[in-house]
Amino acid sequence: METVNVSEVPEDAQIIDVRSQMEWDDGHATGAVHIPMEEIPSRYGELDLDSDIYLMCRSGGRAAQVSSWLEKNGIDTIVITGGMIDWEHFGRPMEKAN
Repeated sequence: METVNVSEVPEDAQIIDVRSQMEWDDGHATGAVHIPMEEIPSRYGELDLDSDIYLMCRSGGRAAQVSSWLEKNGIDTIVITGGMIDWEHFGRPMEKAN
């Protein structure tokens, strides 16, 4: 499992946010796609396999679990260590649900 810190995530990265709906609504990375952890098995076909797949959660734990599952299914991913906690702390672009 590859990991990166928030400063290494490209601006145009494909970010999959695996947090709950409530967490997503409170704020998420601009441009991220929301696929809650429990929906990954039924929705991983939505991932763009031609681009790097960055996984995000609150701090990195759930993203690591999702990464492990996806890798068992032949999909390489990159976990954003520190998750949304670090994303917000370092001032990366965010938006909130309306």
